[in-house]
Amino acid sequence: MPQQSAAASGPKRFGADAVLGAELAPVVSGARRRALRDGDRQVDTAHLLHSLLECDPEVRAVFGGGPQLDRLLGYLVQRSIGYGLRWQSAAEDFGAGPVTAGGGWSPVAAGAMEEAYERAVRRGDERARGLDLLVALVADPRSRAVEVLGRAGVELPRLPVRAGGECEECVGRGDAG
Repeated sequence: MPQQSAAASGPKRFGADAVLGAELAPVVSGARRRALRDGDRQVDTAHLLHSLLECDPEVRAVFGGGPQLDRLLGYLVQRSIGYGLRWQSAAEDFGAGPVTAGGGWSPVAAGAMEEAYERAVRRGDERARGLDLLVALVADPRSRAVEVLGRAGVELPRLPVRAGGECEECVGRGDAG
């Protein structure tokens, strides 16, 4: 049963449709379209964040609506119409080595989707939800999603808590003092 052993082995188990399910299918599809339209080599965490905000009302609610959400969406739109040009020449990998996820995903984005799935499993669910993915996207402080959120003025240390998730690395940043 080669499929079972491949499906159970670390990052190679990754498959957006398999681990994220129908609820996040529009997010994955939107992120792929956005990367293609932007001329990016890979789908990165900022593409996922943008699609997640467009598709998931629970995720939008984490940002409280109003000016903060408007600022964030405005920044993401600016990125998609030209600001992101500086990112086209480099992959979002931070020296992580070869991409094992396949499908044109940056290693950081693939890792975030895998982490979202693992969060769902720890919760006893078979599929990740938008809030799982949001918390996973902000777990790596070097990700493009974190950069975008920071530039839009989002208070990152409290974001995972507002999303109902635990991310010790995120919560610990900037909360002391």
